[in-house]
Amino acid sequence: MKLTKTLMATSALTLAGASAFAEAHMADSMTLVSWGGAYQNSQNEAYLKPYLEMNPGVTAVWDESSNEAVAKLRAMNEAGNVTWDVVDVVAADAIRLCDEGLAMEIDHDELLAPGDDGSDPTDDFGDLLVSDCFIPQIVYSTTFGYRTDVEAWNGATPDDICDVFDLETFPGQRSLERRPINNMEWALLCSGVPKADVYDVLETEEGQDMAFAKLETIKDNVVWWSAGADTPQLLADGEVVIGSTYNGRLFSLIEEQDQPVAMMWDAQVFDLDGWIIPAGLSDERLARALDFVRFATDTQRLADQAKYIAYGPARQSSAPLVGEHATLGIDMGQHMPTDPDNAKNTFVYNYEWWADYRDDLDSKFQSWLAQ
Repeated sequence: MKLTKTLMATSALTLAGASAFAEAHMADSMTLVSWGGAYQNSQNEAYLKPYLEMNPGVTAVWDESSNEAVAKLRAMNEAGNVTWDVVDVVAADAIRLCDEGLAMEIDHDELLAPGDDGSDPTDDFGDLLVSDCFIPQIVYSTTFGYRTDVEAWNGATPDDICDVFDLETFPGQRSLERRPINNMEWALLCSGVPKADVYDVLETEEGQDMAFAKLETIKDNVVWWSAGADTPQLLADGEVVIGSTYNGRLFSLIEEQDQPVAMMWDAQVFDLDGWIIPAGLSDERLARALDFVRFATDTQRLADQAKYIAYGPARQSSAPLVGEHATLGIDMGQHMPTDPDNAKNTFVYNYEWWADYRDDLDSKFQSWLAQ
């Protein structure tokens, strides 16, 4: 997909460094795109509220469409009308958007704030800079929550990923995300494929058929979700007994709402979330977007987000600043997916593999769901 003239003009501004957008006239409004729920609230509290307090006269609105970011940005670009200013996406989507010219490449060391310890952004974020367009915020995991009061389980506790597929020991409705990512990997693990071989197997037609066959064994007992807030609500209402979602959403359900739900960390899938800036913004909108992102991804802001949700900050310099929950007063470290007790058996998500195969498997997955 070719870059537009607007993109080339704004790229020139980006490459000129931090001073260019600091001196440019900035738009007085922004549309920020995220995922809704507890996660978006943590961004609102840690990033947006203090930013708006520092910039009187600036306004911002949230759009909760991050799960559709790739499709919507493709459509906006085709129409020549990009209405979003800063977009929160998972790492694999950032890679796709960057490859297609729909997200702007940035110089991280020029445009982001140095770490509070004096480190350059590229050193501070380290291996989490998986794309030239991606500005990491958090490390999170997709894992499972389960009801702790299911009488039919006779006191048994699901503690293995394959318990999700065990309808005999753990009867009841499940919830899984309406996309192939994670579901296909878990299905292969529970079909006997070693962790190290999962993506090699999934790359083949036979491997994909194996994954779908495993998912087929529970398909009639699955509620398929699209928004991160869905599974916590389904668990709270008792409509499902086991469900996948993001660990921070489950933290909110368990610790803040005091629901009879527990976390199952086995085979949790680590992932990254962060910002991209869409291609095609005017100079004024780009200047505002860059100013906000520089503020929102500094050391203190990323540490502050951990006061509201159990996601690990993407900067190394932020980790020592993570303390207690903003209102509960509990230590947040033990609730992070990276805590040693929680990370005994993690699954390493392959961002680049999904960036290459996502469109094809999305199509196959939706066709399978419709059968």
